[in-house]
Amino acid sequence: MVGKLSTKGLWFQLILKDTAVEKPHRKASASRRRDLITKRGVWVTEGKGRRQTVEGKTKKENGKRLMKLNTYLNYGGNCAQALRFYEQHLGGKISQIGTYGQMPNAQAVPPEMKNAIMHARINIAGTDLMASDVPPERFQPMRSVYLALSLDSTEEAERIYGLLSDGGEIFMPMQETFFAFRFGMLRDKFGTSWMIIHERPMPGS
Repeated sequence: MVGKLSTKGLWFQLILKDTAVEKPHRKASASRRRDLITKRGVWVTEGKGRRQTVEGKTKKENGKRLMKLNTYLNYGGNCAQALRFYEQHLGGKISQIGTYGQMPNAQAVPPEMKNAIMHARINIAGTDLMASDVPPERFQPMRSVYLALSLDSTEEAERIYGLLSDGGEIFMPMQETFFAFRFGMLRDKFGTSWMIIHERPMPGS
């Protein structure tokens, strides 16, 4: 079974387990690319002269090997709220967002997941992050993994730290260290862990 989801700025196909992977037509133009999930759960991007898998193995394009590492965040039902918050307060830009309820086979989606985010992408400070909601019973807050946000002033570092720590959990209060004018660690109210830093120039740098 193939589920297709099309929203503004987002077009991809979900290939469900035990189904074959659809291949692009040989005469497809170079601009026609499709994001697929194979039956092994591996993202594949295909287009003219291009095939790339994101499972540690890469194919060649014009003799060059391709590899790109992305960060993917899971949320327990508040993915949209988190990304909207980051867009408003961190200057982020959401480029893709779609819900489970927008799938053609949405009747198979549990009612409590219809408004949950199936896939989204946001750019914060020049870095792309991908995200989605998972069933609440499977969700756990981030542990031992952080998004590290570097600021160019103490004032901005303190502002962002205060903004993200509000309603969240503080691991390390914002303070001066030997390597930073300001540094702090926290988990925000959405479950995302952050390191906020205004770096101090180090000898030899």
